[in-house]
Amino acid sequence: MNIDEQVALLMQGTEYGDEELKQTMARELKERLLEAEKEGRPLRVYCGFDPRTSDLHLGHSVPMRKLRQFQELGHEVTFVVGSFTSLIGDPSDKDKLRPRLTADEVRHNAATYAEQAYKILDREKTRIRFNSEWLAGLSFEELINLASNFTLQQFITRDNFRKRWENGDPIYLHETFYSIMQGYDAHALQTDVQVGGTDQLFNIVTAARKIMTFLGDKPNIAIILGILPGTDGEVKMSKSLGNHIPLLSTPEDMYGKVMSVPDKAMGAYMRLVTRWTPDRIAALEADLRSGAVHPRDAKMEIAREIVSIFHGEESALAAEEAFKKVFQQRDLPDVMAEYGLQPGQTVLDVLLAAGLVASKSEGRRMIEQKGVRLDGTVLERADAAFPHPGVLQVGKRRFVRVK
Repeated sequence: MNIDEQVALLMQGTEYGDEELKQTMARELKERLLEAEKEGRPLRVYCGFDPRTSDLHLGHSVPMRKLRQFQELGHEVTFVVGSFTSLIGDPSDKDKLRPRLTADEVRHNAATYAEQAYKILDREKTRIRFNSEWLAGLSFEELINLASNFTLQQFITRDNFRKRWENGDPIYLHETFYSIMQGYDAHALQTDVQVGGTDQLFNIVTAARKIMTFLGDKPNIAIILGILPGTDGEVKMSKSLGNHIPLLSTPEDMYGKVMSVPDKAMGAYMRLVTRWTPDRIAALEADLRSGAVHPRDAKMEIAREIVSIFHGEESALAAEEAFKKVFQQRDLPDVMAEYGLQPGQTVLDVLLAAGLVASKSEGRRMIEQKGVRLDGTVLERADAAFPHPGVLQVGKRRFVRVK
């Protein structure tokens, strides 16, 4: 790729909420790539991961996919485990205090987290660092100097802190340290580029660049990625909302869950979690607009690509054949009852109201036994909002078309 093609790929899927800022970051990225090429060195790129869970889903893989793109272009990638920042908990996307993890929890989660990350990252080309290496040794004087770059207003006016302030909920002083600590990570690693989601905009664009400048470094370039919507196509993918696609799910389940995502979210999935280039995505979207490609076929291509990343091409093709057998070749009853979905209903509500189970306990039991599917995708939580209309199946013989 030439430099412009590299910039287009590396900026793919980015969101800054401000077009001028996006153009500034693209321009700085191009300049830094040219500098590195002239100096004959790779860019130093990193992303920090606070291992608050060991059970990852597709949304967690978004920054890893961007790191892999940098690796394939020959740059140096560091996977930073937030062994020290996890002791605080990032408040960026939360409207309440996050619980602090113990050191043992961090170590356990970090090992599992990294192993799943290697499904995307090149194991041989990935450096793993723990930010306790440099943060644990900071003196009080050094912290005061770093904190002098920020005002309380900068923190209080952030959306999540502002809501807590207005609601009278406590905001703890140590929560403001998180951005400072993350900014110091960038300095300690002497990075050229930092990758993160839109919830990290303040931490990367404001805090890290400010601290690097204060400490005499050239500020790093912020690659701020959009947030992957869940299988509902509406809100951020989250295990707690039941709209997630686990990285450790089976090929068939992963394929089915991707196929259940509404058409409107296909662009986000293409840009954030596939290995496709901007040219390929643009071509597919043009075919969708012209009608040359049916949305279902495009989604099948996306599902096959995603399953291939985590399970290999052979498993992806087998999952696709299984999906076709059930849903395209219609191994379904010719006639089935219909049920009109009501606002606010949970999965268990629909099972009961549609007559697919005789009691709440039976419904929960069938869900626990992985016996409830919507368009072939296993529904895993009884209390989750019902995802979307489709064919609801309980066991092998009970079907209802939810409309």
